Amino acid sequence: MRRLYLYYSQGELLMHTVSFLTDFGFSSGYVAQMKGVISSFSSEVNMIDISHQIPAQDIMAGAFVLSTTVPYMPKGSVHVGVVDPGVGTSRRGIVVVTNKHLFVGPDNGLFLPAARKFGLFRVYEISNESLFQHPVSNTFHGRDIFASVAGHILTGVSFDLIGSEIHDYVDLSFPEPVIEEQKMSTEVLFVDDFENVITGIEGNRFLQKISVGDQIMIQVGEQSIPAVFAKSYGFVSTDELLVTIGSHGYVELSVNQGSAQKRLRVQRGDKIDLHLSDDRIDF
Repeated sequence: MRRLYLYYSQGELLMHTVSFLTDFGFSSGYVAQMKGVISSFSSEVNMIDISHQIPAQDIMAGAFVLSTTVPYMPKGSVHVGVVDPGVGTSRRGIVVVTNKHLFVGPDNGLFLPAARKFGLFRVYEISNESLFQHPVSNTFHGRDIFASVAGHILTGVSFDLIGSEIHDYVDLSFPEPVIEEQKMSTEVLFVDDFENVITGIEGNRFLQKISVGDQIMIQVGEQSIPAVFAKSYGFVSTDELLVTIGSHGYVELSVNQGSAQKRLRVQRGDKIDLHLSDDRIDF
């Protein structure tokens, strides 16, 4: 079979970097336990925390943070993701292999938006129990299965020994916005630590319809709030609502030195309409 996955053929990683993304928080020892397992395979692993503050059980939020972070990680990195409301059930564990990055974790769609950014990918079911930590906890597969399998991958274990390639994996895609002539309908993909509201509209599509300085009416439920499209937060007055394109490449709704989430009273998954206007402000 032709090798499409050059960085991982024969277990030859370009560099020993392992990242972690979870909803564990930091008040427990869960993250340290996973890192301890990885360290038992190699003392030279470069370990990077993407986030451990993903809202509990929020797979979509985890997928967003992962997909917008992985492109900036070293080629050859192994990404262990554990946002896993199905832990201990019949849901499978998987390894997702792309031509630049590898993902280890639950089969619940968490890795698919990130993997698609790198083109072709393969998915392997984790089934070889000899690669696990024993005994395996029913509630902590992140430590006993996923971190352990990631450690074995660093030592060169082939994917065929981890399990069979599968094609019926759980898929996940970000909700597709509806783009009309004077209106864009989307939903909240993520709310960051600054309480910026990140939508599902990609910036390049947005720029086909609008220019800096254009006025926008933001509609959430029964409320309609005016805003302006600005290059960044400081182009509007303090506490003023604005629309901008964030560093992640998606349209976000923000308040300069304030909270867009509180101003708009929204959560992840809420629907938002952006009504475009011919009115504009010259900065």
